[in-house]
Amino acid sequence: MSDYLWKKQTSAPVDERVMRFLAGDDVVLDRHLLAFDIRASQAHARGLARIGVLNDDQAAAMIASLDELAAAFEQGEFVLDQRYEDGHSAIESWLTGRLGEIGGRIHAGRSRNDQVAVALRLYLKDRLAQLGRICAQIAQVCLDRAEREQAVPLPGHTHLQQAMPSSLGLWWGGHAEAFIDNLALARQTSDWLDASPLGTASGFGVNLALDRDGVAEELGFARLVVNPQYAQNARGKVELRALDALSAATGDLRRLAWDLSLFASQEFGFVRIPAAFCTGSSIMPNKLNPDTVELLRSLHSGIVGARVELESVLSLPSGYQRDLQDTKPPLIRAFERGLAGLDLVPDLLSGLEWQTGRMRASIAPELHATDRANELVGEGQSFREAYRQAASELDQLSQRQPEDSLAARISPGACANLELQRLRCRLSTLTPDPWSLTPDP
Repeated sequence: MSDYLWKKQTSAPVDERVMRFLAGDDVVLDRHLLAFDIRASQAHARGLARIGVLNDDQAAAMIASLDELAAAFEQGEFVLDQRYEDGHSAIESWLTGRLGEIGGRIHAGRSRNDQVAVALRLYLKDRLAQLGRICAQIAQVCLDRAEREQAVPLPGHTHLQQAMPSSLGLWWGGHAEAFIDNLALARQTSDWLDASPLGTASGFGVNLALDRDGVAEELGFARLVVNPQYAQNARGKVELRALDALSAATGDLRRLAWDLSLFASQEFGFVRIPAAFCTGSSIMPNKLNPDTVELLRSLHSGIVGARVELESVLSLPSGYQRDLQDTKPPLIRAFERGLAGLDLVPDLLSGLEWQTGRMRASIAPELHATDRANELVGEGQSFREAYRQAASELDQLSQRQPEDSLAARISPGACANLELQRLRCRLSTLTPDPWSLTPDP
């Protein structure tokens, strides 16, 4: 690109090698941000019209032209590619190419600094909403299966050693509550970053009476980032908190995927992964590998790596520094990959087939020892005395049945008292629009 937004008549000749280095992958990454940048530009144009910098006809022409750009981009007729330095220059180039001098007025009262900051916050609000919806869907599947399978015995483990009789209801309920928490964190994080930096320009404000509040309201923000310097200093901080919310979900997914990896092995034989989520071996005809589960297990590592990469950029003084451009690649990579993986989980969980006979048969008699100790406590013994007596009676536990153990576990949240309705109520309070259980069309 030869006509850079910042180019002046007195500027030195452009070295294209330098420009390729400076641009990096910006133009590719901005494909994820362009729709939000267009929305913000339209709101900015209306705001400029309200203070008389644009007349109504000029603003209407800009908004209509930006509608055309949005449609062309969505339909693949406009491609954000190396012709442009970034998405911001593409927008201004589109407007000036169609509206001439009028199009060049869109940049009044703003900088690319606040332009990218507002596009990123809009992007993160959208992606956190997606994260919340997916977490809600995962929790719903888990609760539904917990309800249906609540009394199915499953050996419980600690230290990867058999511990006590457990149930599918307890296993499913535990993962449900984890993703309800993740939904809550996504909502809280979205509320926390729900502030518009647009109109702070390069970090010092502008000598125009911008209608920042009106523009923020039009864009759906709850409030302003008031201080122009903080609008720049918050770059990276906002992205880190959003990654924390994503990381909470992928961290819980890693644990769930580990369970399934173990349970699906021949040594356990507790569950069959749906064939649609497996692949075959290139050399061993007998193999069907749970590759999707394994890649879901590793998904979290990419999020953690992105967070470290992003945080490493942020050793900076106040104000905008070009280093901040390098916060975009890890952020966008993490959210696009993370959400794509999480989106597979509801269907994966819905299709699991439990091998209930194998699970029940795996519950060895000694797993009932803790139940025996608690029974003795109920008869009046101290727990330590009961513990020693139960340990001496391990060979007398063979007549006990897993179902009896589960039925006796009546503490709130335990196998006979899963409190699923309490979890359902919490989920329902967290899923009003736009955080419903139904994905966007």
